[in-house]
Amino acid sequence: MTEKRRIGRWKAGESGNPTGKTPGSGALQKLRATIAADVPEILAGLVIAAKGGDVQAARIILDRVLPPVKAIEQAVRLEFFDGDTLTAKASAVLSAAASGDVAPGQAAQLIAALGSLAKLSEVDDLAARITTLEAKHGNT
Repeated sequence: MTEKRRIGRWKAGESGNPTGKTPGSGALQKLRATIAADVPEILAGLVIAAKGGDVQAARIILDRVLPPVKAIEQAVRLEFFDGDTLTAKASAVLSAAASGDVAPGQAAQLIAALGSLAKLSEVDDLAARITTLEAKHGNT
């Protein structure tokens, strides 16, 4: 059999285009450059249309100038005692949500955090038990 020739292959570590793509040669950059000169006129037209009652034009302008406000949850202070069990703490969170002191979404997040804390506590307890058993039986 004859060996297949590799024509047009680059050597390992050698780039086929060492200078890379020229900046500004992409379609998006060309489109932006084309529109850039007309942006002031486009904006003026949008403002005129919005003032004339065009809701779509008003929405475009307002979405760019005044973006929608994101909801921010306020911090809440809950009284927990060190001796309380995780169940008692979760019950306190539910009571606070029922009385309106805590938003339902915040209560759900707090209870999920308490659930994660319970899992971590179980891992700590198991590690302590294993250490005790290994010390008792002389295994390391």
